[in-house]
Amino acid sequence: MARQRFAAPSLKSWEEVDMNLKDICEIELQVEALEAELTQKISDLRLEKEMQAKPLLERKEKLGLEIKDFVERHLDELNGRSRVLNFGTVGLRRTTSILLRNVKAVLEALKARGMKDCIITKESVSKDALKEYPDEVLASIGVRRKTEDVIWYETDRARLQE
Repeated sequence: MARQRFAAPSLKSWEEVDMNLKDICEIELQVEALEAELTQKISDLRLEKEMQAKPLLERKEKLGLEIKDFVERHLDELNGRSRVLNFGTVGLRRTTSILLRNVKAVLEALKARGMKDCIITKESVSKDALKEYPDEVLASIGVRRKTEDVIWYETDRARLQE
């Protein structure tokens, strides 16, 4: 890989830094205007396509209900639990769902009965809580603290618009 030379720092005064901030602010405003235009075009296109799809989806729903009604009246003609036709398959499937009225009460009842296999518990590390511990404790559990200075900037749009 060829060596790269680093140019001398291009900014030589706070005024030049300030002008860069002005340019950044103008760029941010231009990019936001482009993004707003894109968002509007996407919204308009989405609405147009939804309006075009609406009658198709309504027709699909109607056809599906007609199929459901017919199959319910002819369950005895299914080969097992389904029937293969030229353009698809219809069938009957038994589904089971569990209805919970009060999740908190159900969780308490599951815990009281020792049914912990029915409880989902997600564990994760709280980095915010770890920040409160000294480095020695962090090292003892295989964690290290990384501290760095980060240069930041903030543009003043109100000032630019004056």
